Amino acid sequence: MKVLVAEDEQEMRRVLVTALHMNSYEVVDVADGQAALEAACEGTYDCLVFDVMMPKMTGVEALRQIRAGGDMTPILLLTAKAEVEDRIDGLDAGADDYLTKPFALGELLARIRSLTRRNEDFSPKNLTIADVTLDVEQQEIRAQNAIRLAPKEAKLLEYLLQNVGKDVSTEQIFERIWKDDQEADIGLVWVYISYLRQKFNAITGKVAIEGDEGGSYRIHERA
Repeated sequence: MKVLVAEDEQEMRRVLVTALHMNSYEVVDVADGQAALEAACEGTYDCLVFDVMMPKMTGVEALRQIRAGGDMTPILLLTAKAEVEDRIDGLDAGADDYLTKPFALGELLARIRSLTRRNEDFSPKNLTIADVTLDVEQQEIRAQNAIRLAPKEAKLLEYLLQNVGKDVSTEQIFERIWKDDQEADIGLVWVYISYLRQKFNAITGKVAIEGDEGGSYRIHERA
């Protein structure tokens, strides 16, 4: 899983990044709120961990703009502030959880695991781009026509639709869709991308998946 860490205190950021790496997370780290906003808008993450008080833009301000853009990636706010009003501001802005400094690294890791599980369990049941709608429960896509998807096709399309406008790497897709399959090969990502492209043609949908084998993919409305 991939986590974005935004923390302006260099030593704290180093500790957070080291702890996450030791627990098999891929980490991108930045030192101010503006960089956090830009990284969140450009990349695909499973969780965002933002300090509240940062230069250029606070974590709460970055959070508001991220949510305004429709990004629902789980966000955990870190702060030295303990007042109830500060926690309310963060949660009202769209934070999923709040952790007050100082904290135990074990608790931070547990909260990240909880947030990422919750995000998978409570994703929307219908996702739409252009004229194509995915019914997550029925594993069906609809446009001018409708067609059922295989389970892995549906999961792959759901992941792409949760990250519209972002490049998603082959490695990220493989980890998300085939993480529990010990026999799977990363080459399956390209195979299933090809299947989805065929399904879009079958339903005459105005949607395309951009990208080549082994690289990154982006779903978008066809011009």
